[in-house]
Amino acid sequence: MAISKDPLHGITLENIVKTLVAHFGWNELGSIININCFNSNPSIKSSLTFLRKTPWARKKVEDLYISILPYNNN
Repeated sequence: MAISKDPLHGITLENIVKTLVAHFGWNELGSIININCFNSNPSIKSSLTFLRKTPWARKKVEDLYISILPYNNN
């Protein structure tokens, strides 16, 4: 069985957002990715709703998540 090289394989968007919030906190996350769901009354639920409908924002969140992974080789 082949192992996926995609660092997002098997990771839910909810887990990505929770990890980023735990790592940065809402304030810093909102400074890094300036979107209202992180800056104005942030919650996991509102963030997931927005990110699922907004591909460019989801990409930024996924890219930030990949950048903080301990085995990231970039």
